Amino acid sequence: MGEDNRLADVVALAQGMAAARTPRESWRAAAAGACRALDGSFAALSVWERELGRLRVLVNVGDRAPDEVEFPEGEAYPVHQFAEITEFLHEQWAAGGEPNAWVETADGPTDGRAGFVHERVSALRRRGRGSCVVAPIVLHGRAWGELYVARPAGTPVFGRDDADFATVLAAVVAAGIAQTERLEEARRLAFTDSLTGLANRRAVDMRLDEAVERHRREGVVVSLVVCDLNGLKRVNDTLGHAVGDRLLERFGSVLSLCGAMLPGALAARLGGDEFCLLAVGPPAEDVVKVAGELCRRAGELELGEGVACGVASTAAPVGPVRSARRLFRLADAAQYRAKAVRAARPVVAGQEGPDDPVVRLADAPSRDGGPERRRFRGRGG
Repeated sequence: MGEDNRLADVVALAQGMAAARTPRESWRAAAAGACRALDGSFAALSVWERELGRLRVLVNVGDRAPDEVEFPEGEAYPVHQFAEITEFLHEQWAAGGEPNAWVETADGPTDGRAGFVHERVSALRRRGRGSCVVAPIVLHGRAWGELYVARPAGTPVFGRDDADFATVLAAVVAAGIAQTERLEEARRLAFTDSLTGLANRRAVDMRLDEAVERHRREGVVVSLVVCDLNGLKRVNDTLGHAVGDRLLERFGSVLSLCGAMLPGALAARLGGDEFCLLAVGPPAEDVVKVAGELCRRAGELELGEGVACGVASTAAPVGPVRSARRLFRLADAAQYRAKAVRAARPVVAGQEGPDDPVVRLADAPSRDGGPERRRFRGRGG
């Protein structure tokens, strides 16, 4: 293969990973790009999970065997089955060597004690492949995993020049993975509340817009629980903001725990002392039950004065919910009423029938002329 072609393959691999929007897309682009560059029929990208002592496959591309799926959930191999992992990912580096790729063939010699068949050689034979090239991936100066490309039996086996090229490709893959990790961290920070680790308002807005669209299109039930943590201002004024932050963190943990009772629910801090749970799919009565448990657990916290909790659901008699804004207004109005009457249980929009005061409050024009009845902010309570 000419140098120009190989340079083009390297560029294509880098561009494919750069265009990926998710880690899975990045993994697939890495494996597919390396497979094309090395004229292989199959490729896999695996990560080394040190704490579990195993190599876990992230993606399989190309001509997959019956037992190979594109994104496997449980395909992993104990490190002790692969003696070369220790050799190439530890000893050679410690001695100042480089993480160079190597070639295995289906006709390769067995390693280790008598009767032991090298796992990679055995796998090649079992899956009808004639050879493979394995390239360690190094990230931040440490072994991250490996790139594996194979050719079918009866085709030219990989040579030393292929192994050298695979080493170059692995370096490109490492750079792409590093970029993906940075982007994922940036996305995580953009949608995460820094104090509690919960989702933030931006994440809720995006998820709720998508959820309401699904409700309009498919009729899926969407429910929103809005909570106002009582007594935060008093804690801040008397015990200090550090203690107030601990209260927010503690309630965030309670909210997360209760949210886990609703499959797929999103637990979030909207800002200040306001939090929410967004549930898509579970019945409204299940959401109300979880909201009640949330009120109970919040009331048992050592600090604070419990929580005012409002619930709104598309399954409740609240009229059509055609926008995320309306569901938010309904849940917010229910929470506002719960706070006003010091309710120990959640207030549910629509629970008092056609003339429900919560629904009337949510649908009333804003005093300031804005689209929302009030802004989400920490009021202290």
